[in-house]
Amino acid sequence: MKKQQNIFCNFLQQNNILCGIHEPDGKVVLGKLISTLLQHFPGLDSDFVRKEVESREALFPTMVAPGFAIPHARIPGLAEPLTAIACIPEGCEFGGKTKAKVMILLLTPVDNPNLHVQLLSGLALEFGDPAVTEKIAHMNSSQDVYNHFFSNVTIPDYLKAGDLMEPFPEMLQETDSILDAVKKFAVSRTEELPVVDNTGDLRGVLSLADLLKYSLPEHLLWLEDLSPMYGLQPFSDMLKTADETKVADIMREEFIQASVDDPAVKLAKIFLMNQLPQLIIVDASGRPAGMVTLKNFSAKLFWD
Repeated sequence: MKKQQNIFCNFLQQNNILCGIHEPDGKVVLGKLISTLLQHFPGLDSDFVRKEVESREALFPTMVAPGFAIPHARIPGLAEPLTAIACIPEGCEFGGKTKAKVMILLLTPVDNPNLHVQLLSGLALEFGDPAVTEKIAHMNSSQDVYNHFFSNVTIPDYLKAGDLMEPFPEMLQETDSILDAVKKFAVSRTEELPVVDNTGDLRGVLSLADLLKYSLPEHLLWLEDLSPMYGLQPFSDMLKTADETKVADIMREEFIQASVDDPAVKLAKIFLMNQLPQLIIVDASGRPAGMVTLKNFSAKLFWD
């Protein structure tokens, strides 16, 4: 009987599961996982794999949840993903705020970004609960670990916006002042923030461009001689009343959004057709669920 393609253990062999690893150095644990894969897939270039995984790790550490690390790389020439798992009861240091107690090495074909991100998303979702990580870390049998993945861990049929979004660094209230908004933009390092009412419903959005537009009305943009504004007077005038003007007065009530269930390819279309730097993602009730930036969307597809 042919295996269903949405079961994670399709890409996992029981003999690639290492239980009871007592090693404090995460790089040593990673080396054990690479060596384990090499035993069963002798065509792998272990030096190349380690270089790719470690260079990826240097860019973005892969401790994606407390106690869970998923070092990964896209490898040319692979026909299908390869995985190996280490269970480390006492944990090991691997560049995160917590020790890695479960480490999954994931190697995927370089030309299949969809499957690559599907697997990462499915694993991140499963190990988002620290209790699951702790349970697997203390399993003594590779069969028990395999059974867990066989029974519980699936991957989505296709990528959705919800798989790619990240939490909002901040949200604005309708009653916030422009000064409040400026402070939130300063600490969030994002270009656009959702505006909600006191019940959490999405009412609009405010971007840095909106703040500039409010400070510099359109009729001023038509002036050929800007010398009267060399001292940035319009912005000074705006800041004088920034603690009195409310976000609700300048936010945009019409904006482009996407649903958590929208396929990822729809986001690509929206980005390209509307020249947007980021998208607000809403849940089934229309409330803000997260955001997807063009940069992070591209990262997931091309180099994450």
